[in-house]
Amino acid sequence: MKMIDAHIHLDQYQNKEIELMLKGSNSIEALLSVSFDLESCKRNLQLSRKYQKVKPAFGFHPEQKLLTEDELNRLIEWMLQHRTEMMAVGEVGLPYYLRRDQQVSSLQYGQYIEQLETFMEMAKKWDKPIVLHAVYDDAPIVCDLLEKHSVSKAHFHWFKGDEKTVMRMIENGYYISVTPEIVYKEKIQKLVHTYPLEQIMVETDGPWPFEGPFSGNMTHPDMMKKSISMIAKIKNLSETEASERLLENTKTFYII
Repeated sequence: MKMIDAHIHLDQYQNKEIELMLKGSNSIEALLSVSFDLESCKRNLQLSRKYQKVKPAFGFHPEQKLLTEDELNRLIEWMLQHRTEMMAVGEVGLPYYLRRDQQVSSLQYGQYIEQLETFMEMAKKWDKPIVLHAVYDDAPIVCDLLEKHSVSKAHFHWFKGDEKTVMRMIENGYYISVTPEIVYKEKIQKLVHTYPLEQIMVETDGPWPFEGPFSGNMTHPDMMKKSISMIAKIKNLSETEASERLLENTKTFYII
């Protein structure tokens, strides 16, 4: 079973963990390693130069303090310089959890939206996919922005949202990826039942930890085998067929 982890924060693992992960599993064909900030971008670039399987995405995770204008300009300039080695713009999006916890004001939220639009404009200009952190109430807003900027190659990772938004995403051709949470969370199983297989990928979002059968274990791409098994069951396919189609989806989307 060959697999691609469509969303992992590889730079947040220890060097020894990364080496074991990449050399210890024959099933991992590639890892799409997303970035948290400029330093994260730099480390992911280094990892991609060291390991052929690592495919880096550069961006700024929204669940943190806004970048200043100077910081954003520095990040954009760095991304511009390294765009030929960049698989995608990401991880970018909107701060749902910060806003839920009342750590983001309405004014600041507007600034997060402006920042996200900047990243969308870059993705469009450079013809790169965009990797999105956009869940629940933020998802329809992000769909509006994608449509506004004519960005069609969008990947909503670990998506959670309402049925109306799900149907809109399907119609627009946006992709989703599911984490090992699908093994024990009914809402994710329902999402996969609804979403077309050809627009689905698998991910770990590692090193984020998981519960259920994964409780207490370091998050590893091999966990996706159980995700694929559940997807196969939901879609009434063999595990081999499901894994082959998920692999092809990811290769096609990210041009791997």
